[in-house]
Amino acid sequence: MPREYRHIEQYEKEISELLEQGFTQRQVGERLGFRKEQIKEFVRRKREKERKIAAGIAIKKKGRPAKDSVVIEEDKLADLRYKLARKDARINQLEMENELMRDFLSLTERK
Repeated sequence: MPREYRHIEQYEKEISELLEQGFTQRQVGERLGFRKEQIKEFVRRKREKERKIAAGIAIKKKGRPAKDSVVIEEDKLADLRYKLARKDARINQLEMENELMRDFLSLTERK
């Protein structure tokens, strides 16, 4: 008989309340249908997240982001637009200099 899958994070509130009431991790696991090791690892992960938040460290998802979920931040988008505008302005400047050089050479009859 396959066991019913339950994500332990769904029981975060209940686990916290039982631990605050003084129950051991083994007792909490027996009450909610988890093993002691699962409760112990869940508490460790939760405390690690709390430490990172207290230290001001951003919590990021692990692994490579999905291809369809690429989100460009507004600051980065503005920066890219600025760089593109600067490149266009530089190209226009070079085209004008090129035209001036051609005109100069044709007036001096060098080419």
